[in-house]
Amino acid sequence: MSARTDQQRISRAVAEMPRSGIREFFEYVSEMADVISLGVGEPDFPTPWHICDHALHALREGETSYTSNYGLLELRREISAMVARDWGPEYDPEGQILITNGVSEGMDLALRAILNPGDEVIIPEPCYVSYRPCVTLADGVVKTVAADPERDFKVFAPDVEAQVTSRTKAMIVSFPCNPTGAVLAREELLALADVAQRHDLIVISDEIYDRLTYDGEHTCFASLPGMFDRTIYLNGFSKAYAMTGWRVGYACAPADILEGMMKVHQYAALCASVVSQNAAIEALRRGERAMRSMVREYNQRRRVFVKGLRDIGLPCFEPRGAFYAFPSIRHTGMDSATFARELLNDQKVAVVPGSAFGPTGEGYVRCTYANSMENLREALRRIEAFLHKRGLH
Repeated sequence: MSARTDQQRISRAVAEMPRSGIREFFEYVSEMADVISLGVGEPDFPTPWHICDHALHALREGETSYTSNYGLLELRREISAMVARDWGPEYDPEGQILITNGVSEGMDLALRAILNPGDEVIIPEPCYVSYRPCVTLADGVVKTVAADPERDFKVFAPDVEAQVTSRTKAMIVSFPCNPTGAVLAREELLALADVAQRHDLIVISDEIYDRLTYDGEHTCFASLPGMFDRTIYLNGFSKAYAMTGWRVGYACAPADILEGMMKVHQYAALCASVVSQNAAIEALRRGERAMRSMVREYNQRRRVFVKGLRDIGLPCFEPRGAFYAFPSIRHTGMDSATFARELLNDQKVAVVPGSAFGPTGEGYVRCTYANSMENLREALRRIEAFLHKRGLH
C-alpha cells in the first residue's frame, strides 16, 4: 500500500488553516538583534512579586497535584465573588465557573461545546487571530461584520443582524478589542443583546481587557438584561495582572453550557496548572494595587504614543481600551505585511500587519504600547525615519 502524501496525512481544515499572522512574523523577529518589538500583546511588567511568592509557597507545601477538572474550588469562589462585586452577574462557583488554560482555551471550549457542523458564528472584524480558526475547528461557519474605522472601530447591531440566518448559533463579542482598542458603550451592547434575544443566539463575550478600559466604565455583557442565561463570559489573568506565561483563565456560563465545556476540557487538558491557579488566587486577593498601577502606566503611554503616531504622519484612532494602537498606513501605498517587513528590516521596529486580524485589518498595523516609554519614543523616531526615507513624512 502506498504511503499517504503529506497533504493527505493532515485534516483538510488544518491543512487549509494559515499559521498565526502574529507568531509567524515574530519567528522572523526572534532571529534579529536590537529590535524594538511593538508586536506581541504582552505586558512588559513582570508578574507582581507577591503573586509569584504565593505560588512558590504552594509549591513548597507540596501542592503539585491535579485539581478538579473545574479547577480549584477556592479560586472559583474568589472569581465568583469578584465578578458579582465588580460586574454584577452572580455565578455558582460549583457549577457555573471553569478554570481554563487561558482565555484562548476558553474560546475553543465554548465553540466546541455549542456548535454542530454548519452552525454559523458572527464575528466582528478586525478580531483576535484565534477566533476564525477556533470556529473552523469546531465545524462551524464564520460570518464576519466589519468594524467601522470612521466610527471608532465599533460594530453596530443592524450590521450584525444583517448577517443572521437560520443557521446562526452564536456571536462573539470582544470589547475592549484586540487589535483596535475599541470599546462599546452600554447602550451599544444593549442593542447587540436585543439581536441575540430576538434570534435566540448564544453570545461568547471575551472580556480579557476589561480592566484596561480608559474612557468610561466597562460593561460585562452577562450583566445586561436577559443575557445571563445566553452568555459565555470569558476572562483571565494574563493582561491585567501581567500573568501571560501562567496560562490561567476562566469561563462563566449557565450550568448546561459549562458542563459541556468541562467535558471537552477534561479530555483535552484535564485541568489548568495548580501552580498557576494558586497564583491567580493571590492576584484576586491582593493584586488590585499592582494592577491599577500598571493600568495607569498604560494609559500614560497610550496618550504619548498615539499623539506621536499622529505627529509623524500616521492617522490613528485613540484606543479606548486594551494596550494597542492601530494606525492607518494606507497612504504609504504599501500593504500591511510589506510595511511591517520593510520597517523591521530598515529600522528594526516590529509591528503586526493588520491583515493578521482578518481582511478588514488590511491598511493598518497593530502596535502595542505595553513597552517602556523610552522604547516607545525611540520606536516613534525610527518609524519617522522610515517614512522620511520614502518621502512619506
